[in-house]
Amino acid sequence: MYVCLCRNVTEQQIRQAVNQGACTMRDLCTQTGACSRCGKCGPHAREVLQTSLEASSSTHSR
Repeated sequence: MYVCLCRNVTEQQIRQAVNQGACTMRDLCTQTGACSRCGKCGPHAREVLQTSLEASSSTHSR
């Protein structure tokens, strides 16, 4: 599903960015361009980022 329509960023791309080391909104913006234009996607992008980070940390702790 698209998170950022301005930059055509999907949830999958955010998950990939997390797998490549993104752990902050600044990292996410740098890697994907999300939240760099109008900012309306910020809350959803942050939610996907947090969910992805939690999933990543639980995978690594096993």
